[in-house]
Amino acid sequence: MLVYVLFVVGFVFLIKGADLMVEGASSIGKRLNVSSLIIGLTIVSFGTSLPELLVNIIASYNDSPDIGVGNVLGSNVANILLILGISAIISPLPITKNTYFIEVPFSLTATLLVGFLANASIFGRSTEFVISRNDGLVLLFFFFLFLGYVYIVSKQRKSEFSADEYKVMSMPRSIVYIVLGIAGLYFGGLWVVDGAVTMARFFNMSEHFIGLTIIAIGTSLPELVTSAVAAFKRDTDIAVGNVVGSNIFNLLWILGLSATLKPIPYDVISNSDIFMIIASSTALILAVVVGKRPVISRWEGFFFLVAYIWYIAFLIERG
Repeated sequence: MLVYVLFVVGFVFLIKGADLMVEGASSIGKRLNVSSLIIGLTIVSFGTSLPELLVNIIASYNDSPDIGVGNVLGSNVANILLILGISAIISPLPITKNTYFIEVPFSLTATLLVGFLANASIFGRSTEFVISRNDGLVLLFFFFLFLGYVYIVSKQRKSEFSADEYKVMSMPRSIVYIVLGIAGLYFGGLWVVDGAVTMARFFNMSEHFIGLTIIAIGTSLPELVTSAVAAFKRDTDIAVGNVVGSNIFNLLWILGLSATLKPIPYDVISNSDIFMIIASSTALILAVVVGKRPVISRWEGFFFLVAYIWYIAFLIERG
């Protein structure tokens, strides 16, 4: 029973740990006169990915790589179909020109790249499917290309990667925040992974399924709440860009770094999940092409939500 309680508490520790670490590190950055843009592009944007990253690394080193891969792929599907679906039902979501001309195609390319690298063994003699260290370096290379693009765009307009909201604290307090954040991330990640493994064994479910559903939704809760509140306040200008950017971070940064630290075994059953990400991203583009203006309407949001429910039902049927 305790392991399930810690599993739930682990998500709280992960999310709060990331917040504390970002606040402490951003405060130190501002004390050192680092610009808000650079802090936003590094500390803030990387920090918000820490829950997913810690889950992946701990799962990999605990010999449960299916949890990590499922977490990334499941989060990407949830970001588009669940988060954008609910947000669009609350208030139609405009899609900026950069998002549908550059960021969504880049996200699609990243998805195809991960799928190709994970299945590359079919073109060689090896029968082992794995995202190797070299594959991880390739993903990181494309990730830093994306960061270069974000940097250029951020200089031209107010970016979602902003650090203005983080206040300057005393140095001792900033350090305490960082230490507490690291501790929260570590124990939160450990409890989430341990709980997921125990749950999978007890209910006779695959670790991949747990990663795709419960963990993916759990680590996406902050984005879901933020997007839903923004939609309720009609502050939706960058909602779609945030989601697409998060998907790129998940595929290139989290999988790339995780594979560089330790090769990740890949189950070919994940190809259907990659296809779902491709289909979801394509649906985003179609929302622009089909409509009179680049907006995800309430009806399209409803369709996204229904598609996500169907996907969960498919995962349950698949086992």
